[in-house]
Amino acid sequence: MAQYRKLGKGSAHRKELIRSQATALIYRGRIITTEARAKEVIKVVDSLIALAAKEKDNFETVKVEAKEPRRDKDGKRVRQIVDRDDHTKVLSETVRDKDGKLLKIENGKNVTVYDTVEKEIKKDMPSKMNARRKIESILYPVTEKGEGAGAKKATKKVNLADKLFDEYGPKYADRNGGYTRIIKIGPRKGDAAMEVVLELV
Repeated sequence: MAQYRKLGKGSAHRKELIRSQATALIYRGRIITTEARAKEVIKVVDSLIALAAKEKDNFETVKVEAKEPRRDKDGKRVRQIVDRDDHTKVLSETVRDKDGKLLKIENGKNVTVYDTVEKEIKKDMPSKMNARRKIESILYPVTEKGEGAGAKKATKKVNLADKLFDEYGPKYADRNGGYTRIIKIGPRKGDAAMEVVLELV
């Protein structure tokens, strides 16, 4: 006897379907699907949330020095012209003149000015790193579209592993399983398969 529902699909297609629905559920919080699919997705999502709740605090805070571009009052990067051969020799503190036209200096090169700042970052311990890789191997990458959809600059990648550790991990830390619920909607038009709303509790 099989330990899982075959869902009328081949092995590879079935795994892709479950992965995509698990990704959508963790990203959105609720999805509409059939009852048979929902029961298979619950197995995957519950194990991921349990893993995230277990490993949520398994990191150490480390101070590091990082380079950040210097910004002007308008939030734009500060650029200057340096000597092409000797990068430490500054030829001009700005790349534009008073009228806003670009300066051209012989043997000069435009560079962004960077400042060294001290930052605190979270460094995952080995078991949390292993959990993160497991989560990323199951969930698909998600890209959000912002203002002016279609433009590449308006897109942003969502880190679902961080969402699990930072949002769902603390939320379900005191709960022993049962992170999802199924609400029946009724039979689907066409094939009369039972449709349900699958959501996180």
